[in-house]
Amino acid sequence: MRRILARTVIFLLIVAGTAAAAYQWGRQAFERPGPAREEIVVMLPQGIGLDELAQRLAKAGVVDRWWVFALGVRTSGKARALRAGEYAFAPGISAEGVMADLLGGRTVQHRLTIPEGLTNRQTLAIIASAATLVGETGEVSGEGTLMPETYYFSRDDKRSEIADRMRRAMDTALAELWADRAAGLPLASPDEARVLASIVEKETALADERRHVAGVFINRLNRGMRLQSDATVIYAIAGPDGTMDRPLTRADLDVDSPYNTYRVTGLPPTPIANPGRAALTAVLDPLPTKDIYFVADGAGGHAFAATLAEHNRNVAKWRKIQRARKQQTE
Repeated sequence: MRRILARTVIFLLIVAGTAAAAYQWGRQAFERPGPAREEIVVMLPQGIGLDELAQRLAKAGVVDRWWVFALGVRTSGKARALRAGEYAFAPGISAEGVMADLLGGRTVQHRLTIPEGLTNRQTLAIIASAATLVGETGEVSGEGTLMPETYYFSRDDKRSEIADRMRRAMDTALAELWADRAAGLPLASPDEARVLASIVEKETALADERRHVAGVFINRLNRGMRLQSDATVIYAIAGPDGTMDRPLTRADLDVDSPYNTYRVTGLPPTPIANPGRAALTAVLDPLPTKDIYFVADGAGGHAFAATLAEHNRNVAKWRKIQRARKQQTE
């Protein structure tokens, strides 16, 4: 009897020792650096089980033994918390590190940059062209309601969600800037500020000119003068397409449209493009100036003037530059 008991004890000790050794080996295998020698991108779709996921990781060369990864995750009790998606695994990442990435949802972040000054139609076309997004963009009501900036997203995010983020970003920025606006502006609402900001956005591409251009338009509104913005005439003719394939003509300035600020006084009925945060800021904190005119200066910027006589001289200089350029191309 004692002999049987002794054998049983020895057997159990061997089993326990073997189990402990196996656990220790498995723990070390789970924690040691993996086989990847460079960054490896793996797409892990929704709905796959843990074993299939682990096998994909092993096949891609992210982990050594798929079953070690699967066993380690099961032992942790977090198998159901792993997140699908596109992942870029770092060189030498351990199986434990892979699990941490999958638990944290640290998917590859793609980038989509939307330039300032595009119409909604042009903006949605860029979103639609992003191959890593899915679904339709959907309709966006109201021109100028999408904030142009850089957006980060994961593969297979929805296009409509990007458009929604842009709309929310515009609403947030406009509300914030409107609350901190300069006193005495001839703007009755945030929507009017957005309309004027869209014109400023289209009139100048120079950051150090935006507040000056905004100041000119504010002065014109205060005096009851027409804005006389070429950009609004282009929108009157081109509409949501946003661009023309020819220069404006004098006849264009007579087009019958509420967007033709050569004919109508005040602001057009809607924005003519999506203004960026800098243009919104310029309109709500314009440069204090006496200038009420500006014209291209031939160097990429504008010449500003407080009187019509001064403005006419600037216009004459600009036309001389235009004639010289035309002669060079003939």
